[in-house]
Amino acid sequence: MAESDAADKEWPEELNPEEPEQETERRIRVRDRRRVSLEGDAGGEGREGGDAPSLKPTYVEELEARTRAAEQKAADVQARFEQVRAELKRETDELRQRLARTADERVAREKAAFIAALLPVIDNLRRAVEAAESGGTKEALLDGLHGTISGFESAVAQAGAEPIEAEGQPFDPEIHEAVDTVEVEPEREGTVTAQYSRGYRLGGQLLRPARVQVGRSRGAAHGAGE
Repeated sequence: MAESDAADKEWPEELNPEEPEQETERRIRVRDRRRVSLEGDAGGEGREGGDAPSLKPTYVEELEARTRAAEQKAADVQARFEQVRAELKRETDELRQRLARTADERVAREKAAFIAALLPVIDNLRRAVEAAESGGTKEALLDGLHGTISGFESAVAQAGAEPIEAEGQPFDPEIHEAVDTVEVEPEREGTVTAQYSRGYRLGGQLLRPARVQVGRSRGAAHGAGE
């Protein structure tokens, strides 16, 4: 008997065998109607949502369209800018390479010209050595040396170097290097009295100063000693 009661409890309420058949059918029908009604409502809401008109005002849609057009135009301008910048960089690199090649070629030409100008100097030196070895006269040896010096000076001048005038000029510490001094008359104070080695400059650049002797009057020399 207890097992029968437990089995009755395990049956769902709507399928309870002890419940009248009409009540069971009524409950099932009510449940089915509710389910159909809910599905119908869901379908109706979906249809209403699909057919609903846009709630955006016309001017908002126009602003959105203008915004999209402006963004597209900005993207096009940016792409064009990147293209122009790449082309400019390429042209700049090519120009830099051409200038570098031109500079290298110019240096090579100037170097070749300078070496060519030194070749006669070498020839004069060889002739002077040959004259000395063959027992030539002193005058012949001196002529060869003078020709060598002239060749050097000509080659240096062709390279653009200019000698610095020193002897008899006022002492200038920018282009003269005082090696020693000598006592002179007061009117020759600060004058270059002798040149030991010639100075040169190339354009505005000082290659080396002239090494000179500077005159100092007796009074200036005594003042320096005190």
